Amino acid sequence: MDAKRQLGEFLYTRRSQLRPADVGLATYPGRRRVAGLRREELALLAGVSSSYYARLEQGQSSNASAEVLDAIATALRLDEAERRHLHDLATGSRRRAGGRRVAPERVSPAVRQLITALGDVPVLVLGRRSDVLAWNRAGNALFAGHLEFTSPQQPQTRPNMARLVFLDPHTRELYGDWPEKARAVVGTLRLSSGQYPDDPALAVLIGELSVRSPEFSHMWADHRVKSGGEPVYEMRHPLVGAMSVTQQSLRTEQGQHLVVATTEPGSPSQAAMTLLVHSVVTARTAPADGATTIHAPTAR
Repeated sequence: MDAKRQLGEFLYTRRSQLRPADVGLATYPGRRRVAGLRREELALLAGVSSSYYARLEQGQSSNASAEVLDAIATALRLDEAERRHLHDLATGSRRRAGGRRVAPERVSPAVRQLITALGDVPVLVLGRRSDVLAWNRAGNALFAGHLEFTSPQQPQTRPNMARLVFLDPHTRELYGDWPEKARAVVGTLRLSSGQYPDDPALAVLIGELSVRSPEFSHMWADHRVKSGGEPVYEMRHPLVGAMSVTQQSLRTEQGQHLVVATTEPGSPSQAAMTLLVHSVVTARTAPADGATTIHAPTAR
C-alpha cells in the first residue's frame, strides 16, 4: 500500500466532505465549483501555506511535523481516531517501503486466560487483518455458527471476519443493519492500513475485497475510520432469532482486538443469547483452556 497516496486521498476526501458553513466561511450562490473546502481555505484554517498543503495532499511532501498534522486535523474537524490515523499515514509515508517487518500474530497466554475467565460469554480475538485468531465455542456459535473448529496448526485457513461480512451470505443475513456492520469493518481495516502500510497480506486482502465486493470498494473509497465505541447490533440468528447485541472491542497489548458480545440483563435478547450458548456449550465439551485457536475454510 502506498502510504503517500493514502495520506493524500484521506486529506482530499475529508476536505471535500467539509462544507464552508461547517467552519464559518461565507458562501455565495454560483461562485463555488466545489461543494467542500478549497485547498487554500483549509490551509488558511490550519495556518500553513496553501502550496505546502497542496504538496502534502498530492503526496509530494512527507516531512509534516506532528504540530502541522494536528493543526490540519483540527481544521478538518477530525475525531480522535481519525487524528491518530492521519499521524499513522504521515509516519508510514516517511518509512521506506518494506522497512518494517510484520511479525506473525499469536494469542498470548494472558489473553487466553481472559477468554477462559469470561466463561460462556461469546468472545473472539481479531488480528490486524481481521483474521480470527481465537474464539470460544459461544463466540463461534454467535458470529459464525456455520464454521467448525479445525486444526490449530494451519494459520493460512483462519476465518477472516472482513471476508465473512462482505462475501458470506450467512454473515450478511446475521445483521439487521448490515451496512452499519460493514462500515465498521471497513473503518477498522482503514486504521490497520495506516498502522501497517508494509503488510503485504493486508494489501492483498483489501485488493481482493475491492475486486469481489462493489460495496466494499465504495466504502473503502470514503476513507472513514472506526472511531471505537460499543456498537449495538440487531442480530438475526438462525437458531434463536433476533437479539440486540453489544459488541465491545478491547485492544490487547499486541494490538489485537478482543471482541466481547453481551446483551442487556433481563431482556429478551439475553434470554435468546442464553439459549444459544446453552445449546452449543452443553452439546460439546469445551477445551481445557476455554479458548481454541481456530482455523476454518476462508469464505471465497
